[in-house]
This record gives sequence, structure tokens and C-alpha cells, in this order.
Amino acid sequence: MTPRGGEGPPLEIIGGFESTFMPAHDRDIFETTEHDTRWREDLDLLSRSGITRLRYPVRWHRIEESEGVFDWSATDEVLNHLHEHGFRPIIDLVHHTSYPVWLTDGFADARFGAAYLRYAEAFARRYPWVEEYTLFNEPFATLFLCGHEAIWPPYHSGLQGFVDLLVNVLPAVAEAGALYRELLPGARHVWVDTCEFHTGSDASGQRYADMANDRRFLALDAFLGRGYDVDSQLGRDLAPVGGERLLSLPAGTIDVLGLDYYAHCQWNFGVEGGTAPTPTPLPLADQIQQYWQRYGLPCMITETNVRGRTSDRATWLKYVLEQCEEAQARGVVLEGVCWFPVVDSTDWNSLLFRCEGHVDPVGVYWLDEDLERRTSVMSTSYALAAGGVRSGELPAYLLGEPVATWLQGYREQMSHWDWQQPPESDLGSRLPRTTTRMELRIVDAQ
Repeated sequence: MTPRGGEGPPLEIIGGFESTFMPAHDRDIFETTEHDTRWREDLDLLSRSGITRLRYPVRWHRIEESEGVFDWSATDEVLNHLHEHGFRPIIDLVHHTSYPVWLTDGFADARFGAAYLRYAEAFARRYPWVEEYTLFNEPFATLFLCGHEAIWPPYHSGLQGFVDLLVNVLPAVAEAGALYRELLPGARHVWVDTCEFHTGSDASGQRYADMANDRRFLALDAFLGRGYDVDSQLGRDLAPVGGERLLSLPAGTIDVLGLDYYAHCQWNFGVEGGTAPTPTPLPLADQIQQYWQRYGLPCMITETNVRGRTSDRATWLKYVLEQCEEAQARGVVLEGVCWFPVVDSTDWNSLLFRCEGHVDPVGVYWLDEDLERRTSVMSTSYALAAGGVRSGELPAYLLGEPVATWLQGYREQMSHWDWQQPPESDLGSRLPRTTTRMELRIVDAQ
């Protein structure tokens, strides 16, 4: 089916900058991409693209390097610039593992709740003009990687570790939300988490996929006080690890449901484990509609990208925008689309295990060997979309490898497009290294 699209107002295009802190290396991605010193240049790129609304992180790990001592000087400089120049930031208080190093057990640390609330309150009192905020970026995905997969600190594993982290973190986030209702009464809480859907290639894989399709809602449902079905497979799995603790957490509130969507948000499971993306991906419009029907909240695509040539990125932007227009045509209240990040990121090829400054080819603007920001067909499509151009008017470039194979399952959803050859000279940074797969594993997939 050809998506309808074009039946509502043009979707707002939103900017975003990657900042995740790597506690083991005492570095963050602002620093490895030099955004910490080139932020004026980067914001000017956004402005010239016609974009004023952006996800922007506040770096708690740098603001409170000594416990109880806040240094807001660098944050003041950037946020005051945003405010004075007409930008509309969605402030991100904690992006993945971006907590101070003195929280030695990270999200498992008994001090986390009190420390986080102290920091969140100090921020709100200092910047009362903020209109949108994300209290904790990707609670499900972050705590899953920290607590279930042992990929990020504190390196816990299995459902026990995952539930323990949810119980340690979510009450503080809910309390911060209640505080912000008082301190920032006109501002909106944008909850941001992964937009998932999973499939199975055999009976055991489908059983796991069914459980994972329930599990994707676990953090948000717990935060909203909705609990989970104790008689489901997920409920039975949670019982021996104290999952009932999630049924009595203090409830929080959200105003906008932010959905982070990548091809690897759709896994396929079988007897030998899981792989991403699934060979039979559900159209993004259908996924958005699932979340809309479940929660009835205004939605926003708060992250998307694809690792590849700049022309591959432009094509993925066309796909995501087209699917969002389709969801909008079905009646979903959809506020905008954020390509994340604006400039290439670094070190996500190892999921931040290593800190090598390895440039990940995902940005609107690509980084060369000297970290200079470069334009491309992607930045052209991005600016066109920001100017109100519909997805049907954006170019579809023939996909290069490994993206063509990576997105093979999506080809049927793109079959109505008129494809064109990408410009040979417009590829982006370090192209041979796009063959590097993200080192992601999913345990207990059986």
C-alpha cells in the first residue's frame, strides 16, 4: 500500500545533539565531536536549516563533578544563547549513562534518587523559562542495557538486574515530574524511549517476541501506574525476581510520547537468539499507531538515523517522514520528527565500550578527519523537510552496502518510489567503516 501522506500540516523537523558520557573514560560525545567548543557553529547549522526546536542535553556529569557542588557556567552560556536566539530546546536532563562519576554504582547507587532530585530541582530553579523537558532519556533502553544486558555500568544482567534498576530510578523520575509541575507549570514533559516491535521465526522465537512486545511497555506502564498483566508470559517471568515491586511505584505524568525509532528497534527471534532488523519489519506508521492507541498521547519521533552514506541517510529520512505522514493521516497527533544527531556521533560502533573518537556516519552533517562539519545531500533533504517539503518530493537514492542489505526487509514499503543514483562524491566520512556492526547482543533470547 502506498502511504497517503500530505493530509495534515507539514511535520516539524527537530534537531538534536548526542552527548552520552562514558564514565570509564571520563569523556562524553560533546567532547569527542568537539560540540563542547563548536556549539555556536553547530547551532548556526541548525538555524540555517530553518530549525529552532531541538533536543538539547544538560551534562549533569560536568555540572556536578564534585558531589553537591554545581558549576553552571558552561550550561549558562549555551542555554542563554538558545533562549536569546529564539531556539526552543527540549532539555534532556540525563542522557543514558550521563551521571557524575562519584555515583560509583550508577543507576544502582543508593544515592541516585536523592542526587538526581537535587540536580533536577536546581536546574528548574535556574532556568524557569524552559518549555519542554525530558526527565530521563530512554528509561527502558538505558536500564535494559545497564541492568539486563550488562553492556553499560553497573553491568547487571537478567530480569532481576533490570527490575532492580527500574525500582531504583523510576520513583525519583516521578518525583521530579511532580516537582516540575510546580516549578515549571507551563512546561511539558516529553517522555522519550525506544519504539519497538518484534517477530519470531519459529515457535520458541515467537513466544519470546510476544513477551518482548509486552516488555517494551514495561517502564512506561510502571511509570504511569498501569502495571502489567501478571498472568502473561512477561508477568510469569517477573514473578520470581520481585516484579510486583513495579506495581506499586508512585505514578508520574507525561505530556508528549517521544518515540526513538531505528531499524534495530525491530528484532527477530529464533532458537539461536535474536537478530536485527527483522526480515519482516512492521511499517513505522503501524508502530506509531500502536503506541497512540495504547496511550492516547501526542507523539513525536524523538530520534532516528541510519549508519551509512549521506545518500542512505537522506533516503531513510524520506522513509521515516513518509511513514509519519501516513500515521498523521490516520488521525495520530504527531508533533514532529527529530533526526538524531545533527552532526555525526562517535564510538557507537562499540556501544560506547571504547572511547576512540571513531566517527559514526549518522549525522545530518558529516564530520571529516578534522571534525569539520560538511554538507551533503542529507543536509539538503533535511533543510527541505524543515521548510515544509513533503516526503513525496524528497529524493530516494539507491542504497549502498551495507545499508542495502541491512534494510532489505523495508524494500516492499519503498517499492512505489522513483529511485535515483546517489552522487559519487557525496558519501560522508570514513565510509569503509560503515561495515562495522554495532556490537549489540540480547541475552536470554530463547
